[in-house]
Amino acid sequence: MAACLKPPNSEDDSVILFSTSNSPEYSTSPSSSFYHSPPPSFRTAYKLSIKNLSYTLHPHNSTPFPFCHLTKKPKPVTILKSVSFVARISEIVAVVGPSGTGKSTLLRIIAGRVKDNDFNLNSISINDHPMTSPSQLRKICGFVAQEDNLLPLLTVKETLLFNAKFRLKEMTPKDREMRVESLMQELGLFHAADNFVGDKENRGISGGERKRVSIGVDMIHNPPILLLDEPTSGLDSTSALHVIELLSSMVKAKRRTVVLSIHQPSYRILHYISKFLILSHGSVVHNGSLQSLEEAISKLGFQIPLQLNALEFSMEIICRLEESSSKHETLSNIDEKEPFPNPMWPEEQNGGVQSNCKRESFSSFCYANLIEILFLCSRFWKIIYRTKQLFLARTMQALVGGFGLGSVYIKVRNDEGGVAERLGLFAFSLSFLLSSTVEALPIYLQERCVLMKESSRGAYRISSYMIANTFVFLPFLFVVSILFAVPVYWIVGLNPSLTAFTFFIFVVWLIVLMASSLVLFLSAVSPDFISGNSLICTVLGAFFLFSGYFIPKESIPKYWLFMYYVSLYRYPLDALLTNEYWNVRHECFSQQDTTTNGSQCLITGFDVLKSRGLEKDNRWVNVGIMIGFFVFYRLLCWIILARKASKTTI
Repeated sequence: MAACLKPPNSEDDSVILFSTSNSPEYSTSPSSSFYHSPPPSFRTAYKLSIKNLSYTLHPHNSTPFPFCHLTKKPKPVTILKSVSFVARISEIVAVVGPSGTGKSTLLRIIAGRVKDNDFNLNSISINDHPMTSPSQLRKICGFVAQEDNLLPLLTVKETLLFNAKFRLKEMTPKDREMRVESLMQELGLFHAADNFVGDKENRGISGGERKRVSIGVDMIHNPPILLLDEPTSGLDSTSALHVIELLSSMVKAKRRTVVLSIHQPSYRILHYISKFLILSHGSVVHNGSLQSLEEAISKLGFQIPLQLNALEFSMEIICRLEESSSKHETLSNIDEKEPFPNPMWPEEQNGGVQSNCKRESFSSFCYANLIEILFLCSRFWKIIYRTKQLFLARTMQALVGGFGLGSVYIKVRNDEGGVAERLGLFAFSLSFLLSSTVEALPIYLQERCVLMKESSRGAYRISSYMIANTFVFLPFLFVVSILFAVPVYWIVGLNPSLTAFTFFIFVVWLIVLMASSLVLFLSAVSPDFISGNSLICTVLGAFFLFSGYFIPKESIPKYWLFMYYVSLYRYPLDALLTNEYWNVRHECFSQQDTTTNGSQCLITGFDVLKSRGLEKDNRWVNVGIMIGFFVFYRLLCWIILARKASKTTI
């Protein structure tokens, strides 16, 4: 246990360049979790070289029928054709071209977000050293996607600080704080440090500031190569210019290499860009400076209109540029033989690190998981507390439901009618509690985008996210259970035993935990809120139908009998009935007066249980099954999210 609480020893940062894990979830190397910064000795010079990079997409035939071989097989789509260029240090390279020319695909390939099945990974070199796996690219290159996947209820400083905690675990808290403040100053975000990020529903920072926060999230670990997919899209001209100015100043001050895609840059933006890579139908039609582009246009016999810049005009004559480039050797712009002083992976550094890495792997793995879980728990608490709709809705729902049901079934009688009323109360309470967690679906869906982005970058493991989610929601849902159980139990007048009351609260807690796990699992498989809501309603409706309340087990068709055993309603309903009647199984709930023997008992507590097939006290068996459902759905969610994270391209 002590090993798990011991921080990993500081070791050579070059270890990160040897990890070949493709999935952050299954990586146990300390490098994948702790060391995200490039080796200091190599940070001064990074050259990105792309040579004859081609990418072909092979669509899968998704027809789910056995006669799918009769349908026409989709043809492979070639997106990139022999793309070559070089991006050097302190340089901004802009990838431009009409929509659908492969700009985003090119950046995702360089960022290691595309599997190397459909392209030659050796086409990508850093410091003249060919890459061997996409994971190497993910560790060296920072990637800012076009979408700003941020948590709206965190402030700008909290967003950057949590990412620093996840990706700079080897730093002290004070160093992380200084790194965040320095980055905010660098990005011009210091004035908005305590403002919420916000989204469409929650007002927050401006679009330009949000884009700079997204850039900061992927710059927190100081990557030497930064890739940005259309960082100016959706911004006004002033905000777009501000973003490019910041990138230009960082490129010069921090000696970074930046490659970005951009649509119709303004005249002022052009002056901050070193080189332009113009694509058309996946092929390079120009690779060079703005001045060389003007010369190429002049050689074709065109004159650039005064109201347009060279780049805008090149989009109008893109077909002519493509024809001209096909007649010349575009690879002449690639300086392949330029010697590079710093090798990428010195062989001698690898040998001395391997044995030490193996010795520290277990302790580092334990420590990383513990730290990740603590940081994620802290972030979850902030989000839950600030999500007023969820916090207030669940609290009011529990109170209104508890007092409302209590007022309907107030002081239920101990007779035959009271037996039916208790059964109806338990059945409705189950339906109410299991369906009360649906409002958490949009929150889970919103978090999923951020989760995919952060876990794919190795910020934390999916397992750490699931454990933290569980730890945070356990006490929150326990409070909700108490708010519902206390009023309904005593107003209705259920079994007055203190043991029965405690068990009732415990079962209510397990019910909402099961429902929470089910919603979490279904949110992982649902593409959006509408389909997710429909799926939850369908599943809960089927579980309720086959719970044994409407249709006895004996009357359920054999081909539907499995639904009786997997129903989330059956086991808590049996547990609640056993808890209510087992201690009073010998008491009479309905009696009839006779002339010969006086009063005769018609229904005892045991008869009520026997009618449901509950002849033994199986309360704790049912509790074990409910806990099993709770764990099972979370395990399924973990597997699905881990698989999605390994395939994500954001």
